[in-house]
Formats: sequence, C-alpha cells, structure tokens
Amino acid sequence: MLLCDIGNTSYHFYDGVHEKKEDAASFDPRTVKEKVYYICVNGAVLQKLSPLANWVNLERHVDRSRYYETMGIDRIMACEAIKNGIVIDAGSAITVDKVQEGVFAGGFIYPGVRAMEQTYKNISSALDYSFNYKVDLDKMPKNSQDAISYGYLKPLQAEVLSHNTELILTGGDARKLACVFPRATIDELLLFGGMQKIIQRAKLC
Repeated sequence: MLLCDIGNTSYHFYDGVHEKKEDAASFDPRTVKEKVYYICVNGAVLQKLSPLANWVNLERHVDRSRYYETMGIDRIMACEAIKNGIVIDAGSAITVDKVQEGVFAGGFIYPGVRAMEQTYKNISSALDYSFNYKVDLDKMPKNSQDAISYGYLKPLQAEVLSHNTELILTGGDARKLACVFPRATIDELLLFGGMQKIIQRAKLC
C-alpha cells in the first residue's frame, strides 16, 4: 500500500516500511503507476491529481461532520490516528489538536518556527535570532535571544500542558519542540496511521 501526504513543498511517500520525499513543484505524479492513497493541502497539486485514476483522494472518505468545515485534512488525519491525547504538528504552522475517546475536542493554530523567527526579524534586525529551545521557561530571560524564545515558546507550552494529557509530536520541527515537551512521544509517521484507519474504515483495500 502506497500512501502520500502532500504539503505545500513536498510529496511525502510511505509504503509501510520506507519513506521518501519529492519536491511538490517539480515532481510529476504521472510517473507513479501503482495505486496511491493520498491527502493534499496543496491546491495546485490537487488539480494535477484529479484526473489520475490511480491516485485516490482520502479526503472524500472522511466523515467531515466530526470536525469543523474548514479544518485542514492533515490535521484531521493526525486526529484520526489517536484515541486520546493532544497532537502537536510542527510544520509551516504549528497545529495543536485534542482528541478524547476518538472524538475531536478542539484545537488551535500557532505560527510556525520559521514564520515567527521572520516576524521578529521584521520588527528589528536586533531581534534576528534563531530560537533557543533549551531556554529555561520557568525564569524570566535576561538576554534578547532567550527573550524572544520565551515569548514564543512559553504560551504554547503553558496552553498545551494545561490539558494534562498525552502529547504526540509530529511534523518537520517535532524534534525541536521535544525540548519544550520532553514527555511527548515523537511520531513522524503519525498522519499515515490516520490514513490507514480511513482506508480500513472505508474498505478501500
């Protein structure tokens, strides 16, 4: 079974054992001849895939009534993968979604790492720092790098930990946030688990 999670910049393939990525701008999906079950948040790629019979859009098999209308399919798949806990998907944006007994219980969207670093840089060149993920979030900072790091990471940490539940980190920046949430489980293939559940539920194979 070949699965594919398509984001803004890449096709992320997974066959149950191996994974690989292809550039979203240059990859030609017509070169794949086997059946592919996919999700996609990239409108331009979605148009390319629509006429290809071997590419199966799993979004069509999701019960959207369990979520809100405009919720991204990537967030939905992450929620489908777990029964209880909070999923922190650290990509272009950081999405935080809570699931209780298999039911979506709400979530929020936070600026992604690169977007927020650029925001500080745009305010002033004096704030052009990368984040220090090991900053002590229990003490008020006394230098600029730690000050912006604290300002970005502390509210996120405080809100997530206030729910006192299991945490799952996924997405490209998951390992960076592991310093902020040391008890979290890192599962970089989490979305594929949700996709597999949808395939089984819809009896697609």
